[in-house]
Formats: sequence, C-alpha cells, structure tokens
Amino acid sequence: MPGAAPQPGPAIASTGAPATGVPATGGAAASSPAAPPSTKAACSPAAVLGAWSTARRAAQLVFAPADEDDVLAARPMVEAGVGGLLLFGSSAPAGLPRQLAALRRHAPGGLPPLVTTDEEGGEIQRMANLVGDLPWPRTMAATMSPAQVRTLARRVGRRMRAAGITMDLAPVLDLSDSPGPDARYPDGPRSFSVRPAVATAYGLAFAQGLQEGGVIPVVKHFPGLGQAGANTDYGPAAVPPLPVLARGALRPFQAAIRHGLPAVMVGEASIPGLTHGLPATLSGQAITGLLRHRLGFHGLVLTDSLSTGAIRRAGYSIPQAAVRAIMAGADMVTFDAADPAATTRAIITSLVSAVHSGRLPEGRLDDAVQHVLRAKGRPACG
Repeated sequence: MPGAAPQPGPAIASTGAPATGVPATGGAAASSPAAPPSTKAACSPAAVLGAWSTARRAAQLVFAPADEDDVLAARPMVEAGVGGLLLFGSSAPAGLPRQLAALRRHAPGGLPPLVTTDEEGGEIQRMANLVGDLPWPRTMAATMSPAQVRTLARRVGRRMRAAGITMDLAPVLDLSDSPGPDARYPDGPRSFSVRPAVATAYGLAFAQGLQEGGVIPVVKHFPGLGQAGANTDYGPAAVPPLPVLARGALRPFQAAIRHGLPAVMVGEASIPGLTHGLPATLSGQAITGLLRHRLGFHGLVLTDSLSTGAIRRAGYSIPQAAVRAIMAGADMVTFDAADPAATTRAIITSLVSAVHSGRLPEGRLDDAVQHVLRAKGRPACG
C-alpha cells in the first residue's frame, strides 16, 4: 500500500575496605546492615503475556482498517483489543483528534491501538488538509536537500501526532524511476530515486523527521518493490533475485536498520530463489531468514495489505494469509475489507485456532506481541 532515554549505569560494588585518607578510630568500624533480599520476582515477558488470553494476544497483531470520516465505527474493533487502526480516506474531518481520543478510552487494559495512515507525499496522502501538503518523494529529492526534507517531515509528524496519529506508513525506500503508480508500476514518484545513495539519504531524512515529530516511521516495501515486474495490488509479481537486490534495492533498508529505524513493511512480490513463488510477506525465508537473521532487524514488522491481488492469486484468504504471515515472522497484519469488524474477528479466530492446533507456535505469537508492545512504548517488562 501503511531514542531511548539514557539508563543509569551499574552501581559500583563496595570492596568492604575502608576509604583511603580516613583515619582509623581504634574501634571496629560500624557497617551498614545488608539490604534484605528482594521478594519481587524478576519480570518475565512470557509470564506477563501468559496471563493474557490467546485471543487478546492475537488481537494485538491486527491493524484494523477504519474510515477517517467515521472512526467511531471502529469502536467494536478497539474494544476487541486490536493492536492498531489503519485510517483510509482523502480528507480528514476537523474532529478527528477528539474522535480518536474517545476511541482510545475503549481500549482494553488501557492499551490503546497504534493509529496509522499513508502520508507519503504527492497523491498518497490521507489527511493533507490537517497536516499540510507534501510533494511526491521524487519531487522532494529533485528540489530539496535532505535537511529540508527532514524539517518538512518533522512539521508533518508534529501535526499528525496532534491529530492522534502515532505511525506513518512511509517512507517508501524502493528504487524506481518508472512512471506510475499504476497496474504495471507500483511506485512511480512514490520513490525518491532509482539511485540507492539518493533514496537512502532522502528516505532516512524523511523517517528521522517523522520520529522527531513524535510519529513512528515505517520503511517500505522490503526488500524493494521498485524493480518488480508488476504491481502486487493487482496480481503476482517478482523482484530480481537476491544477488541483484543486494547490489541496489536492499541498500536503503540496510541503512535504515543501521540507523535504528523501528518498523519495516514487507512487500508482496516474490523473490526468485528465496521465496519459491510465495509473496515475501508470507515467506519465512524473506522475513525471518533475510530481514531478521541476515540483516539483523529486531523491530516491528508489518505486512503490506493482505487484500491485494498477489495474496488472492497465491490462494490465501485474508485470515489464512494473516496466519501465514505471523508464522513467517511478521508482527502485525494490514488489510482492507468491506466488513472490517467481521474480517478482524475472522483473523483473530484463525490466529487462535493456529496456536491451539500447534501450527503457530505460542512463542512466535508472544514474540510478535512483544514487538507490538515495544513499538507502543509499553514493553511487557519495563
């Protein structure tokens, strides 16, 4: 399609010797009584999440779609404990901040959903009327410096946060100089550049500006959709094989990981020789093998929309694809549907059934939930 604060250093243990330069008094020095051992058990994320029902944990992995013109209609999904809301629309109402604040009060356990949308620039903006216009990324790279882009993204991020938005499904790190976006070309001017160094510099600037504005950036569409043979919104597509990706398309994502960016969206093109024709967002080789293990990403992984032609043509319903994606290493799933509440319930039910049957290891479920909680600033322990 959507810095930690310094920690105190370790205490310096006493050696038990008298301080130098302090004369002896001739008597035994008084010693401080030893502190009683703590009776509080060390926090264990497994123990914390073990107190949650499987359904509650599964719900945290769902980004439910909502119309920004009527976000209060998403109340049943928020009450079900979804981990996020993905807002669609083209012009947000002035009352959106108040409505989102009202929705947050219905979140179970006082754990509100992440709220995200697509503010990429150009024609891919959902609430330009509230946050201001952004040029197409390609235009930004052609007419602005990275520092100017960072300043612009910071301003937009602050306005998004003021509106109740906590995450932006941007920037696009794909490499492209193609036309589009259309059925053949997924990116067009959504891409900053076909040159890895340029796409990296501007993508990082945009992402860091959003962070400074209080919004979580999501870099996309891993491992790079710009050279895909078609647009996965409409049907299956493949990107070049991994050795080719490593020489270009992967570089902006590697830089994002090195700079500690917190979230990655995985695209739905297949990778020849790696995913065996499966969309990357459903592939353990792509997510766990490549993104997590080989590139060392430890943050939040989102799927691209599971409602696309690529997913349907691969033979998966939205709930089936959700299970497959979480098994593959994704942490949250995105989708669109005519009946979002019913589809959300079906996804949660499918995830619960997969855990109970053993298809989805409970440890993988809990690992995903922990990534979600950390993204929210609410780790299971801490």
